[in-house]
Amino acid sequence: MKTMNKYPFIYVHGMFGWGQAIGIDKKAPYWGGTTGNLMDFLMGCGYESYSASVGPVASAWDNACELYAQLMGTRVDYGEAHSKAHGHERFGRTYSKPLCEGFGERKFHLIGHSHGGQVIRLLTHLLTYGDETEKKAVDPADVSPLFTGGKEDYIASVTCICTPNNGSTLYQIADDYNLVHTMGRFTDFAMGMIGRTPLHGKFVDYQMEQFGLTPIKGEKKPDKLIDAMNRVRDGEDYVLKDLSLEGAHELNNLIEISKNIYYFAYPANGCVGEKHSPKNMSFPLLQIFSNALIGLKLPEDNYGIKFDESWRENDGLVNTPSAKNPFDEPAKDFDGTTQPGIWNIMPTLLCDHGAATGLLANKKKTQGFYINLSRMLMKLETE
Repeated sequence: MKTMNKYPFIYVHGMFGWGQAIGIDKKAPYWGGTTGNLMDFLMGCGYESYSASVGPVASAWDNACELYAQLMGTRVDYGEAHSKAHGHERFGRTYSKPLCEGFGERKFHLIGHSHGGQVIRLLTHLLTYGDETEKKAVDPADVSPLFTGGKEDYIASVTCICTPNNGSTLYQIADDYNLVHTMGRFTDFAMGMIGRTPLHGKFVDYQMEQFGLTPIKGEKKPDKLIDAMNRVRDGEDYVLKDLSLEGAHELNNLIEISKNIYYFAYPANGCVGEKHSPKNMSFPLLQIFSNALIGLKLPEDNYGIKFDESWRENDGLVNTPSAKNPFDEPAKDFDGTTQPGIWNIMPTLLCDHGAATGLLANKKKTQGFYINLSRMLMKLETE
């Protein structure tokens, strides 16, 4: 008779998102959206679930380091080599206690939405294989345990929901119109200004102290705003790069699948019909983005990707094919059976990017999806 594992669930938000430690989550939860706080619901149903808070515009690398420190209850170490390469400080804030107890003593399920999926993939890679560049950059006694590897047994499963595992062609549109740089500068300025008000640390937390853009409450004041903004842009160590076709390709070249961990990918598609009308999208802005993706001239084949008509299917931000497995890693369509070391491609969700987490979505359907996901993951590694 099969038993259920009791591993905790760690949820990781995407770009511009937040977790349970941030004040805004009490009024507007990222996980659950307009359907109510999903973490509270899952906890009430007996599923030990937590939502982490990482830098909402930081890179997958920086986010992975932040997530590790949060789970361990320790100081954030971005790595000596990485920090030098990208022009920011090696150390960030200190977490006096872990998000939940037992990381490293019991296994965890990692669930990421959007860019959060790239973050948990990279964290899993670093825990499993470490990083040779970081190990060579400092004295062995000074290397973060995150970069030494050998910790594959910390993680039971990795689940990516609407994750641009192979990038998004929406980035191409924004870049063609010079919107990436413009949006980046505006975002940095807004974060820096808000970071210098009482709102920061109470209602929002942008967690960009490695660049000096925002403060660490009680520990570190921000640097001069323009200097910090320039360091962010010059280093290319931020979320938008990861979402591009090129950036996702670079991440995929770095990340290796772990043979004893289970992987699941949930793509989404809010389009219907041969013309891919975004009628299944609840959020108006995503409908606009979707129309741009549908009408986009498809890129030339590159990065090992054949950009055929299926790339017009999307959830408003991410092309549906991209949210399947990273194309350089083994995969199979989910058939009810699971095995580690290979991506299980789950049935495509018929919704937009935000509805996948409960934004402008049906409450019963949203909660049912995450209950079923939790149950499936709890059946892994059982006799």
